[in-house]
Amino acid sequence: MSGGAWSERGVRRALLGLIPLALAMQFVASARTSVAPTARAESPLTLQGRALYELNCMSCHGVGAAGTDDGPALLGVGAASVDFQLSTGRMPLADPAGPVERKEPRFAPPQIEAVVTYVTSLAPGGPPIPQVDLGRGDLPAGQLSFADNCAACHGVGGSGDSIGGNQIAPSLYEATELQVAEAIRVGPGAMPRFDEELVPQQELDDLARYVDYLRNSDDPGGLGLGRVGPVAEGLVGLLIGLGVLILVIRFTGSRT
Repeated sequence: MSGGAWSERGVRRALLGLIPLALAMQFVASARTSVAPTARAESPLTLQGRALYELNCMSCHGVGAAGTDDGPALLGVGAASVDFQLSTGRMPLADPAGPVERKEPRFAPPQIEAVVTYVTSLAPGGPPIPQVDLGRGDLPAGQLSFADNCAACHGVGGSGDSIGGNQIAPSLYEATELQVAEAIRVGPGAMPRFDEELVPQQELDDLARYVDYLRNSDDPGGLGLGRVGPVAEGLVGLLIGLGVLILVIRFTGSRT
């Protein structure tokens, strides 16, 4: 009887000792099943974007785009923001302390698509890449909208201007219609952000068409003079006209 009791007690202790081991094995198994589908769900495009991000962007924007002291987090910024920064060559920066300005893009369009796909897979949010149709745009309406919302910073001719605080609104002549629309939606740098309530789709198409007109139109009246505006252009014309007139008067007076 005593031996049987001790035997039963030993079996119970052994079973109780196996419970933590069983729980640990179950936890490991559940962790594996939760991680494995995510890894398998990454498309080749996402994997390519991850590799490009880790090689070119992670040193500033951190692991998983969580941000560092050298660069902000990219979680939830949206596809339009990432595509704009990469397609205009503003990112990636060789020097985190360097100026963020337009230059030749480092990535080809398929690579940009891959990075956009990877970054947007990390967290939802932010504006998507907008759709732009120049054929739907109305040129006079775009000119009015540009004068109301854009000319104060980018200049009446879209050639760019200083806006104070060591900030410069860049020229729009190199921007594609998609980059114009993306800038309106995401508000890069000091530029305010205009969502669909402030700038509906039709007005977005109007603005894109007008900027395209500025970029491709000729100057039938003569020299464009940088399209700095009628006041400055009038002053230049006045100074040149007076200068020529004074030279003519002086030349004719000296001959008579």
